[in-house]
Amino acid sequence: MSHKRMPKRKAAIAVGGVAALGAAALLLPNANASQDKDQASGTTGTAKTLKATQASNLAAQLQKALGGAFAGSYFDSGKQQLVVNVVSGDNNVIQQAKKAGAVVRQVKNSTSDLKAAAGTLKAKATIPGTSWAVDPRTDKVLVTADSTVTGAKWNRLQSTVQSLGSGMATLKKSAGSFKTFVAGGDAIFAQTQQGGVRCSLGFNVTASDGSPAFLTAGHCGVAAKDWSDSQNGQPIATVDQAKFPGNDFSLVKYNDKTTQTSSTVNAGNGQTVQITQAADATVGETVFRMGSTTGLHNGQVTGLDATVNFASETVPGGTDTVNGLIQTNVCAEAGDSGGSLFTQDGSAVGLTSGGSGDCTNGGETFFQPVTAALQATGATLGNGGNGGNAGNGAGDQSGSAAPSASAGDQSGAADPSASAGDQSGAGGDQIGGSADPSASASDQSGSGSDQSGAGSANDGSSLTSTR
Repeated sequence: MSHKRMPKRKAAIAVGGVAALGAAALLLPNANASQDKDQASGTTGTAKTLKATQASNLAAQLQKALGGAFAGSYFDSGKQQLVVNVVSGDNNVIQQAKKAGAVVRQVKNSTSDLKAAAGTLKAKATIPGTSWAVDPRTDKVLVTADSTVTGAKWNRLQSTVQSLGSGMATLKKSAGSFKTFVAGGDAIFAQTQQGGVRCSLGFNVTASDGSPAFLTAGHCGVAAKDWSDSQNGQPIATVDQAKFPGNDFSLVKYNDKTTQTSSTVNAGNGQTVQITQAADATVGETVFRMGSTTGLHNGQVTGLDATVNFASETVPGGTDTVNGLIQTNVCAEAGDSGGSLFTQDGSAVGLTSGGSGDCTNGGETFFQPVTAALQATGATLGNGGNGGNAGNGAGDQSGSAAPSASAGDQSGAADPSASAGDQSGAGGDQIGGSADPSASASDQSGSGSDQSGAGSANDGSSLTSTR
């Protein structure tokens, strides 16, 4: 696939640089307080209509206030309401949450129960091709096995899930296979002894020492140290920090400290979304991913603190485990490797780490939280904020309005696939995508062939999962 060459020292200024079909702008009503029926208890309570950011902040407040009674929360995008799980039957606890504006749902499994279940899975079922994440909507741990988990491995995983007890976890199969994607925006290139590699830029940031820099996937930073904005070009940036496995992020500093950057995402048709802050994800909210293969697609966050066990491409039979990821149902394909995950209101949420599936049949895609990467590296993003909203703060895009549409106020619940999901070619943000996510230069699929995707094995097909 072709790529747009960007001027030196202006590389990756905008996240995404490929011309694309713009997503339709769906301007949805602003949030207002309203009365709604509490689905869990059957009583009428003052359930506030909220934007995703507001719901995230409220969830954080209630988590502190409710203590051990708090068992997770999620954003009901259909009603724009925060649903809070509680395990205590204490009426005072329930009333406290209701008065704050949340819908209260009494559940069986506590947060500690679910974390213990995840701990058991880690100890007994760390198998390549598996993942698990807490799903507050079902009050269970969602365990996923890809197509490579068969025979004795499947039996081991299944028996481990069953040992957790009834109502504690759900096990499902994924048609694809989990492979690391590449995080980013505009294409960036590097040369190794094994040949050329290609990744993508995530978000521009300012390093703790004031230097201009950008975030990308950790497996890119481990694969190569020096990066260029053009294939076979001179390096313009050098890896400062790289973490993979365990986490999946890199901080890469521009060599020219006068490099001018801006925090924007290309939404196609010449439209951009200004990135103003980093935000934590909220289960149930709508998020957007940009990609040069499939364009602009959106979907929902389906789980938090996900653990993914990738088959190691550097250690035969080994496992590269990444923790703390955001799980989504946003699709991705080869060449979409690494797209920036962001919200309609301009919040940077994630860097693509890996997943399975495609944009015809769907699948799972996992993202490294931007907030964690910023905290670990000491970098700042956008207006200088390097933390997310307390709680699970996500962007305010609970609806599916196209990110290009001045979107801070789009709080509707339209089907995310209806607005921008099918905007082919929209994003440029995944232009790259061939560096072997498993982090070793030897894994950069392809032996030095053109990583730009023009018929080479390095167009992302070896890193992303296809059906």
